[in-house]
Amino acid sequence: MPDIVLTTLNAKFIHAAFGLRYLFANLGELQPRAVITEFDINLRPLDIAETLLAREPKILGFGVYIWNVTETTEVITAIKKIRPEIKIILGGPEVSYETEGQKIVELADHVITGEADLKFAEVCRALLVGRAELPLGQGAPQRAPTALPKIITAELPDFSCLALPYDFYTEADLAHRIVYVEASRGCPFTCEFCLSSLDIPVRQVPLDKFLAAMQKLLDCGLKQFKFVDRTFNLNLLTSKALLEFFLARYQPGMFFHFEMIPDRLPAELREVIAKFPAGSLQFEVGIQTFNPEVGSLISRRQNYERMADNFNFLRQKTNVHIHADLIVGLPGETLESFAAGFDRLIALGPQEIQVGILKRLRGTPIIRHDDEWQMIYNAHPPYEILQNKLLDFAMMQRLRRFARYWDLVGNSGNFVAVTPLIWSNGASPFNNFLRFSDWLFAKIHRTDSIALARLMELLFEFLTHELALNQKLVAETFWQDCQRTGRRDAPNFLKEFLPAENWSVIRDRDRSLPKRQSRHAAAEN
Repeated sequence: MPDIVLTTLNAKFIHAAFGLRYLFANLGELQPRAVITEFDINLRPLDIAETLLAREPKILGFGVYIWNVTETTEVITAIKKIRPEIKIILGGPEVSYETEGQKIVELADHVITGEADLKFAEVCRALLVGRAELPLGQGAPQRAPTALPKIITAELPDFSCLALPYDFYTEADLAHRIVYVEASRGCPFTCEFCLSSLDIPVRQVPLDKFLAAMQKLLDCGLKQFKFVDRTFNLNLLTSKALLEFFLARYQPGMFFHFEMIPDRLPAELREVIAKFPAGSLQFEVGIQTFNPEVGSLISRRQNYERMADNFNFLRQKTNVHIHADLIVGLPGETLESFAAGFDRLIALGPQEIQVGILKRLRGTPIIRHDDEWQMIYNAHPPYEILQNKLLDFAMMQRLRRFARYWDLVGNSGNFVAVTPLIWSNGASPFNNFLRFSDWLFAKIHRTDSIALARLMELLFEFLTHELALNQKLVAETFWQDCQRTGRRDAPNFLKEFLPAENWSVIRDRDRSLPKRQSRHAAAEN
């Protein structure tokens, strides 16, 4: 039985815990005495506790995040009642800041704040020495070890001293799960809503060491790489070298996801990016707001003209899939300014727009605006904003539904041709989609578990009855999307508006296209 079990509850099974593998890689001589055991939040906490207790560990290390803190608290509560002698060590962003008053922190024996790649092994050694289960070393004085504090701060590790974690992705991980990689840590920006604003300075993995690890993953057959670097294109020499490395080894089916700074795309990067084939490259671009006054309030700097030029280049000259982010609820952002930003982003043409609701993440300085802008957040994870001075609770709920329905319609890939019809009457895209969102919720009173066929029929009804668009035109546009996504027969509600010969496609002709890569198919949490 292992002495040390590293564990976490992933948001979904498909996600492989990157942090656990870093901890395991850097356990040194303790590695043979440790295992990684992963779960997901859809499993019952008591079943997770049962599995962990069956391992009979002496130390349990939990990775705690915004998406799993509630369930992890329940797991640890059960374990501590049954086996209180097991040492519980916590780490991760949800317990690295504002530790006072958290039930999960109270339950734990130790909490490591910050990057625990090396510190976790150090704490495990001290605990096992304290139990007389790890030799102190030849010639070492046999004295009682110093008691460890509950809250332990980890110093920033030097990347040159870290063992990389990529050897600890299994064959099954490489074949069936999202594999995360990082060429750097940290962010030079100070956006007040983001935990990365606390993570400075930016540090690079030694490039030769990193590329050697990437080559091993390629040799093992990995084709999809999800980079977690917060600012992939910050160091131009490194980002260019990485792109050239993967381009030189490209094979059909490969896919690379990067987060990028939207206003930084010089000619030397553009030249390489333009060479990647369709479906192989995705950029996640955090815009968050187009209101410069809001940007100033939250310490976010960006050049909007340069960003627009970069978007135009990426859409017109490359095959890059662009995923762009906007945030609802930022201090100083009115409904009108958010609407104008959404419309501006629609005009730039990214394939996906993620409408996110502002979260009050632990440790972030966004709380300094609470009094002036009357920011009220949910007390429970994921700590989303409920209302503020400019957007009351009822409006925030409407915008929450807007975000959900936009994900189902605008981002799903099922309505690529149909979605622009929503604002084809010349109205604001935001205003018309909000109208659709309000109409849809009034019809079905739910935002989840909506069958695709039902959603299609409702969207058709909205376009043809509420907006009075030509039924034949709308039906033909729906049929374009059906064919593009591989559907071979028209839904029944469309058939009366389509010629009979268009009800189905010729069976021996493959009219389907490969599914597009998206953040939802190749992401993180």
